[in-house]
Amino acid sequence: MSIILSLETSCDESAAALVSNEKGKIELLGNEIASQIEEHARWGGVVPEIASRRHLENLPFLIEQVFLKSKLDIKDINAVAATVTPGLAGSLLVGSITARTIASLHQIPFLGIHHLEGHLSSIYLAENHPSPPFLVLLVSGGHTELIKVDLEHNYQRLGRSHDDAAGEAFDKVARLLGLSYPGGPEIQKIARGGDPKRFSFPKGRVSKPQGGFYPYDFSFSGLKTAVFRQIDKFKLENKALPSEDIAASFENVVAEVLVERSIRCAIDQDLSSIVLVGGVAANERLRKMMLEKASENSLKIALAPMEFCTDNAAMIGAAALLRLSSNNNQSSMELGVSARWPLEKSDLLYNLIPPF
Repeated sequence: MSIILSLETSCDESAAALVSNEKGKIELLGNEIASQIEEHARWGGVVPEIASRRHLENLPFLIEQVFLKSKLDIKDINAVAATVTPGLAGSLLVGSITARTIASLHQIPFLGIHHLEGHLSSIYLAENHPSPPFLVLLVSGGHTELIKVDLEHNYQRLGRSHDDAAGEAFDKVARLLGLSYPGGPEIQKIARGGDPKRFSFPKGRVSKPQGGFYPYDFSFSGLKTAVFRQIDKFKLENKALPSEDIAASFENVVAEVLVERSIRCAIDQDLSSIVLVGGVAANERLRKMMLEKASENSLKIALAPMEFCTDNAAMIGAAALLRLSSNNNQSSMELGVSARWPLEKSDLLYNLIPPF
């Protein structure tokens, strides 16, 4: 049995977890998260300097807690993993340096994990999960991507957002409606009482230079602008703002776009399963619509457990265990961090000479 201590500090969640792999089954032994949402909400978004400072304060306590609650000792672990890309550079450094220090002191492997690979691996924390190949819809505050995972766990991006990520659009529309940060849960809350068909907002398409559209790509900036104009119209006419109906119509069109293009992509690629992961994957309307439409098209759906949709260290541990068990991968102690790095090049994080 392999046991990994994993750390996640890519944005505004400080997290530590202990994850094991016995006979191919990934199990969570301990999981601790310290959220900074309330502090950043005052500013309407994440403040990088504050996030880094809180990671420094929170991480030692979280690591101590996962060992205490799991009744394990540092000598019981086989490796240490931390998110090294993408994310806020200062925040990533806190987790990376902590993990490399522990690994060096105890002479065990260090694994630098790609944050998106962590999200993809969150599905393996579910009780029942599909085996590759499958299509992943990864939808979060910073990313909206359709990714094919093959039998060897290689990644191929088939679709992406060309401007705002879906989660980012939720935050911006929430701000337009006077709702607090983060916007996703707030919009979902008031949308429950709204009419999702009252307003016809656009489903953004991305044009090809030679004509036509990219079939699996996304664009949410036009949708955000349409919501702004609708709100502005009510204000200019001095009419009461139907916030619930606007929220419901916005949420509905985002879900429709994500579901329609995911299903089209899966059918075109001859993939029978779609996996839904990332922070926006916790949205009730999206989960319900994906299940219904997939069933109509004879596709299987696997949903990441709700508690592992948002950033957490358990998913980073799951990704590290898969890396460790499949190819005995480990990263150089010289590996740094990077605010951006393509998922397709995540194998380079395990090179003897690190990419950054």
